[in-house]
Amino acid sequence: MEETPPPVQAGSKPHLEKLTLGVTRILESSPGVTEVSIIEKLPAERHMISSWEQKNNCVMPEDVRNFYLMTNGFHMTWSVKLDDHIIPLGSMVINGISKLTQLIQSSVYSLPNAPTLADLEDDTQEGSEDHQVEKPHFDCRSAIFELDSCNGNGKVCLVYKNGKPGLAHDTEIWFLDRALYWHFLTDTFTAYYRLLITHLGLPQWQYAFTSYGVSPQAKQWFSMYKPITYCTSLLTEEPDTFVNKLDPSKVFKSKNKILVPKKKGPVQPASGQKGPGPLAPPTSKPSTGSGNPVRK
Repeated sequence: MEETPPPVQAGSKPHLEKLTLGVTRILESSPGVTEVSIIEKLPAERHMISSWEQKNNCVMPEDVRNFYLMTNGFHMTWSVKLDDHIIPLGSMVINGISKLTQLIQSSVYSLPNAPTLADLEDDTQEGSEDHQVEKPHFDCRSAIFELDSCNGNGKVCLVYKNGKPGLAHDTEIWFLDRALYWHFLTDTFTAYYRLLITHLGLPQWQYAFTSYGVSPQAKQWFSMYKPITYCTSLLTEEPDTFVNKLDPSKVFKSKNKILVPKKKGPVQPASGQKGPGPLAPPTSKPSTGSGNPVRK
């Protein structure tokens, strides 16, 4: 069992500052951000890594191994203060070794006679937006391990593309959304860790790498706390979206034109024409005056 020590302030220890690549100072200086904290974890023992490799018949990539030798998992959170309410917002998680479990071993899919992820294999491959990259398979063709559950918004996975025995150079990082569609993130764990940090752990940030993007609510948080990220389609399409320029006087300003009452002109004398009948549509000509019938 992994012990969960109490969270500490990110900037209080130098090694934690290096672990977060200095992003804690950026968060702490951002308006409204509070309670930036990290759950400090001890380094993993080498025998824990060896035991994981033997149990899963996979060789752990070198960058993943070095990460666990530095800290057995990662969990950083931060909140925002709106009015007098504190709202948890950012969350950056890398599972510890004991929770780096294979996706098919999840308790959700272990019910008797329940359909497995392998049964959905054909369905999940249909309608994918990128056919040039071979996607992970839920059956024995791939070995998939969960790095982050993304607070229920999907799963970030370490994928051994060629199944077991898993080789270190055959790994990639993929995002599995809630509809069980795969989206490629990075080639290496190191590159993914940088993405995690530079996106500040904002809600649903992984969806920036999908064809449908983040939700409107998540875009609001992105606009307030701009990620220090690479050039993604989410950033390049709408560069002004990420600058908080909300002006209430402009947002609620009505665009309707002010109606100015027109002055009634003088009634023209009758010219021998009959006035409109009771069923005739009203006319806009000022010569009709108030619409009274004209005497012969």
